[in-house]
Amino acid sequence: MKGKIKIGVIGFGNRGTSLLKDVMLPMDDVEIRAVCDSYEDRMEEARKLSEEAGNPNVFASTDYREVLKIEEIDAIVITCAWESHIDIACEAMLAGKYVGIEVGGAYDIEQCWRLVRTSEKTGMPCMMLENCCYGKTELMILNMVKKGLFGEIVHCAGGYHHDLRDEIATGIEKRHYRLRNYLNRNCDNYNTHELGPIAKLLNINRGNRMLSLTSVSSKSAGMAQYVNDNMDRLSLPYYYKEGDPKHLNSSLKNAVFHQGDIVTTTVKCAGGQTIVMTLDTTLPRAYCRGFTVCGTKGRYEEQTDSIFIDGQHNKYDENWKEQWGNADTYHTQYDHPIWQEAKKNEIKGGHGGMDWMVFRAFFESVKAQTNTPIDVYDTASWMCISVLSEQSVLLNGAPVPIPDFTCGRWMNREPYIRGKYCLEEIIEE
Repeated sequence: MKGKIKIGVIGFGNRGTSLLKDVMLPMDDVEIRAVCDSYEDRMEEARKLSEEAGNPNVFASTDYREVLKIEEIDAIVITCAWESHIDIACEAMLAGKYVGIEVGGAYDIEQCWRLVRTSEKTGMPCMMLENCCYGKTELMILNMVKKGLFGEIVHCAGGYHHDLRDEIATGIEKRHYRLRNYLNRNCDNYNTHELGPIAKLLNINRGNRMLSLTSVSSKSAGMAQYVNDNMDRLSLPYYYKEGDPKHLNSSLKNAVFHQGDIVTTTVKCAGGQTIVMTLDTTLPRAYCRGFTVCGTKGRYEEQTDSIFIDGQHNKYDENWKEQWGNADTYHTQYDHPIWQEAKKNEIKGGHGGMDWMVFRAFFESVKAQTNTPIDVYDTASWMCISVLSEQSVLLNGAPVPIPDFTCGRWMNREPYIRGKYCLEEIIEE
């Protein structure tokens, strides 16, 4: 077991910088050895933050290949633009590094196969840093499912319901990759927040797998309306700095956004379950992931944060509003052990602490030199959904097969790594 690990971080937009400041730098057993961004100002800011936090002689470069050459680095954390994730991940594994890859979909199925084959060839793990797998509520529901409270699970749903119009519309000023994706693609481009927890709950790639999907898209109207309404004014979101540009780039005035406002994807699983995922990011709305689990004995619905148990809640059938929010009463008994432990300590990091949890899961694997709880097969299976949804949308919702990246091993996978961050079973320590 390594005492302290050395990390290289690639990509310092808003997400990468916040993870550096709020998650990685505060960890005593992690040393930031190198930072990289193609923009020199971001690179220099990351170096400054790292050195001010007590990391001496941080190597900084605008070329990620220079970071991969540093032999003493144990792991690479990739937080740059979506298009670069898989290429950098593969090169990092070939360089003998553990890889933690931020959320985002793939652009080609062969990319996903290359990710899997590179990991298999090198023996280096690749973990998608899907923080929602470690969300407090998601892990409580996983615990309840494993304990049989919901019976047999037959259907799950979720979505990325997040008003991103400000972020997309200011993509030129903010050098943000989402803008070019929304201009040129039409797919579920950000599905893993909902799919990750659901896939673990349904034992995907370990006794079950996703077989096929269909995707349909609404028209694209939200971004065009937003740009038209805000060409001369723009209220900057909380994460923009004082002094940043406050007006939309005029080149967007007549832009055509190909990304549909609502994309709905339905997945059929080998075990007979269905999964419905929704992308909803360009219309006015409140944030929600819509996490929903339906079983033969009960269900959970995030929209009302409520749990319905057969035999206990049937009398509220016509008056369910009285039970909205009742999931909160289950946390004391069914919180996952890592969240029970977190109650005793100050919860650190962003997104209510789940950023901290997913990075601890990754770094503990690096320290122990074991496989990661979200492995390369999970990563490829979740990333491929963007590609396949794009294909299905182009085919007017025709079914598209989902590759089996385990090549049949899902039916009888080797034992997983047991530990407190394991997502296959609940480890009571």
